Amino acid sequence: MLKRSRLPLLACLGVLSGFSGPMWARESDNSGDEDYSPRMEIMPFAGYRVGGSFDYEDAATSQSVDVRDESSWRIDLGLYRARESFYELLYSQEHAPLDTSGTTLGPVKLRTEYAHFGGTLLFPDQNWFVPYFSFTLGVTKFDPDVDGLVSESDWSLSAGGGVRLPINKHFAVSLGARGYLTFIDSSSQIFCVSNGGGACLFRISASSFYQFEGQLGFVMTF
Repeated sequence: MLKRSRLPLLACLGVLSGFSGPMWARESDNSGDEDYSPRMEIMPFAGYRVGGSFDYEDAATSQSVDVRDESSWRIDLGLYRARESFYELLYSQEHAPLDTSGTTLGPVKLRTEYAHFGGTLLFPDQNWFVPYFSFTLGVTKFDPDVDGLVSESDWSLSAGGGVRLPINKHFAVSLGARGYLTFIDSSSQIFCVSNGGGACLFRISASSFYQFEGQLGFVMTF
C-alpha cells in the first residue's frame, strides 16, 4: 500500500504549474534547423547509482545495511510544450546486492524501481551544448529477491541536471546526474513475509531513503 501524504501532491501541482500551457506548442512553421520545434523525444540512459541504506537488528546486533553501488538504467519519454521545456515520464531501475556482512542475513539482492512524472527545462544559449534541469515525482518500489517477502512502495521525488551535446536536430548525447529521495514512515518495518507470520527483514527509523546517480544517455527527438 502506498503511504498517503499531501507533500507529493503539492509538489506535483507546483511542477505542473511551471509547465502549464499548450502541450503541443509550435514556435514556427518554417522547416529550418533554427526554427525546428520537436514534439516528443525518447531518452535511454545508462547510469551508476550510489547510496541507500536500511536499519537491521536482531538479538545480537543493530546496524545499518547499505545498498551497494551498482549500475542502473533508465528510459524517459518527453512530450514537448515548447522548444525549451517538456513533460517527462521516467522509469529507472537498479538491481543491487545489500551489504549484509556482520549480520545473520544471507545474500540479498534488492531491485529498486522509480516510476515518475514531471518536467524538464532546457537552457539553450550561444554555446554548442545545452544545459538542462529536471524535476519529477512518483513512486519508488523496493523488491527483495527473497522468496516470501512482500515488496514495499513509497512516494518519492527526484531532481537532476546536466548538459546535452547535440549531434544534429534529431539526436544528442546527454551527460548528467540525478538524486532520488523516497519518503518512508519512520519506526516501521518493511519486507515482511507474505503469509502474515509477522517476521520482517528491516526496521526503519529514518524518514527517508536517498540515492544519487551519474548518467550517460542518448536523446532522439521527433
